[in-house]
Parts: sequence; structure tokens; C-alpha cells
Amino acid sequence: MLQTRSARVPAFAKINLSLKVLHKRHDQYHEIRTIFQTISVADAIEVAYTPARTVSVEADCSIEIPDNIAVRAAKTLMDEAGIRGHVRLRIQKEIPMGGGLGGGSSDAAAVLLALPALAGKHVPVPELTRIGATLGSDVPFFLCGGTALGLGRGEEIYPFAQPKPSWAILLAPGIHVSTPAAYRALNRHLTVTEDSRIMNSFQSLSWEIGEGVPVRSWRGFCQNDFEEVVFRQYPQIQRLKKKLIAAGACLTLMTGSGSALFGFFDTRADTENAAMSLPDVRSVVFRTVSRARYRALWYRSLREHAWDKTWPPQSRYVK
Repeated sequence: MLQTRSARVPAFAKINLSLKVLHKRHDQYHEIRTIFQTISVADAIEVAYTPARTVSVEADCSIEIPDNIAVRAAKTLMDEAGIRGHVRLRIQKEIPMGGGLGGGSSDAAAVLLALPALAGKHVPVPELTRIGATLGSDVPFFLCGGTALGLGRGEEIYPFAQPKPSWAILLAPGIHVSTPAAYRALNRHLTVTEDSRIMNSFQSLSWEIGEGVPVRSWRGFCQNDFEEVVFRQYPQIQRLKKKLIAAGACLTLMTGSGSALFGFFDTRADTENAAMSLPDVRSVVFRTVSRARYRALWYRSLREHAWDKTWPPQSRYVK
């Protein structure tokens, strides 16, 4: 009887420390500039692989998700890498859905990282990135983790130096904001005439992060172009941002196209006290996750099946 190999791996959420939307491209996507940051809020995924002559993928998820991207990730990877066998996914969702936190993309990336290690296949980063980009624009970032610059549709990833870990509150009001509608409301056209103006503050923030300047000093440069149009449609989200500021946050911003917001504080104690002052909305205290921490947690999760200090995690079963 063929042996099943399994591992329980993390799928961390992300926030956008800045998000600038430039012009619409000829492929009808929008050119963006963003700074991604992984945070300690995470789903947990158990990936089990049993060798077989055929290919099958099934999933149990704590929340019913039609056309689950994690399942698509497994099927696409098995097809592209020539992996045959039965894959079973058990997904415990902790990342609030529909809030701009990248939960689905992170789940997909977790499958792309874990499955080769279990199946005894070596799939290099460029190939994983190519596959990830076909699944979703945020997926390539989660193959990297930490702090990174995102260009193009967000799928071009350039890792940043690691800022110091910081404490923050995540507010998830449970409002579903349509990303396509948010892009339409921005009314960006096939033009680059205003790109330089849009990019000035983003470039300044990139320097600040790269130099390791504390979060408090980023406040003047952290901007999300979607806030104006989303706040206009959902003023209750703007009111939550004001509550974060009133609670003492040194930096507050909406992530992605919403509806989740985050607020950074100077200390863990300040963060926890502020969270207790916001009882009327779902709030989660979190810490930023550096790339080194991100990978260390992956090595720990896959230590039975993959070698330490290799990225992506390299399978012990490769012949």
C-alpha cells in the first residue's frame, strides 16, 4: 500500500502598506505599484498526498468556497509538474474573506509550496511564480513573504529589506467590496500622463521602508487609491478608520480594495488596549511577519519532508 505524506502548513494574510493604481493597460488590467506585507493572521491547511496512477484533488474547508483557488492550484501544479496521485486539502479559514487580505491567494501559494515537497518534485521559483500568476495576481507574493514591492498587476515581486516587526489591529467589518467596481470607480484610462504625480509618495515610502525607518514616520507616504471611492460608497468603513485614529493608531489604512483596515501602534500593550476599546467590530491584534520568520515557519511545518534552508522547500524524496 502506497504511503500518504501529509503536512499542516500556514497561509498568512497580507496587507498593502501602499497601493497606487496607475493607468489601464492594453490587456485591460491596471498597472499598479504596491508594497505587500505578510501578517500573523493565517489560515491553516493540511495537505495530504498519496501517490497514484491517476490525478484527483478534494478539499474540506471550514467555509464553503465555490471554485476554491487552493483546489485549482493543486490541479494546475499537478498538470504542469507531472505529479500523479490523490491530494486531499483540509482548510481552516481564519483570514476574513472579501476584505483585501489575500486569503485565497495565500491558500493557493501554500499548496504550491507544500505539494512538491510531499510529492518528491523539484519545482523552481520561476516556475512556481509563473503558475501562481495564472491563478491570481497576489499569489506570487505569497511564494516570497515578508515585505515586497509589487509591480505590473501585482505579480512582479521584488523583496525589500526587512523593517522591524510591528504591532497592529486588523478591523474586518464584513462588507464585500467588488474589486472590479472599485477599479471602474477610479476611472483610470489608457494613459500615463499622471503617473509621475501618483508615484511621488510611493517612491518616498519605498525609501523609508528600505532604510528601516520606524512605522510612525511612514504615515505621510502610506496611501491607498481605493480609499476615496470605497469610503464614498461605504461611509461606515471610513468611520472605522476614524475610530482607529481616535484609539491612537500612528498609521491607519484600508488594505487592497477593502473592506478590512489596519492600524499600527507603538507597542503591543498599546495595540491590545486599543483593540479592547473597539468592541463593536471584529478586531484582531497581529504582528508583521518578516520574510525570515515566514520561511522559518515553513521549514518547521515541512521538516519531515523537506530540507531546511532551501527555498522553495526542497523535497527529501527527490531521487
